[in-house]
Amino acid sequence: MSLKYAVLAALLEGEASGYELSKVFDVSLANFWPATPQQLYRELERLAADGLIEARTVQQERRPNKRLFTLTEAGREHLNAFAAEPTRRPTAIRDEFLIKIQAMDGVDPEAVRALVEERRAWAVGKLARYERVRERLLDGRTEEEYLRDADRVGPYLTLSAGITLERENVRWCEHVLTVLKRRAPLG
Repeated sequence: MSLKYAVLAALLEGEASGYELSKVFDVSLANFWPATPQQLYRELERLAADGLIEARTVQQERRPNKRLFTLTEAGREHLNAFAAEPTRRPTAIRDEFLIKIQAMDGVDPEAVRALVEERRAWAVGKLARYERVRERLLDGRTEEEYLRDADRVGPYLTLSAGITLERENVRWCEHVLTVLKRRAPLG
């Protein structure tokens, strides 16, 4: 899959600047499709050239002018066709950290423990961010009410996947730390 579909999906929320889209990616899409601001801006230009999005310039007095992007009907149709296709392959994890864990047996246990604690802290931080986004989405409603009444439930469901993933990352890191603690006298 290319970044194009993630950008088109982000624009389902409505008109946005490149800066606003980068914030959307940080908060709601990064758990399954990360992108740098530079990648986003390049993709926005390609999508506009392909007629899948439109750009308009907004004049600003004390700031540089900004461009706002919206999904075109062709972009919506393109995204809908993509969403209806079967997924080509299951998710594959590519994580440098897991290679380090795979090779940890010859490494100082304290160094490994520090790596795991760092990963756990990162997961806890992401989980807290995702939970704040969840609360904003729910806006006082129960999950059941939101899923029944909201115009769009896709963003909530993908956020839920991110929350589940980070909870599992925290749990797994705690498991690894327990294993390391039990093994410490052996090392």
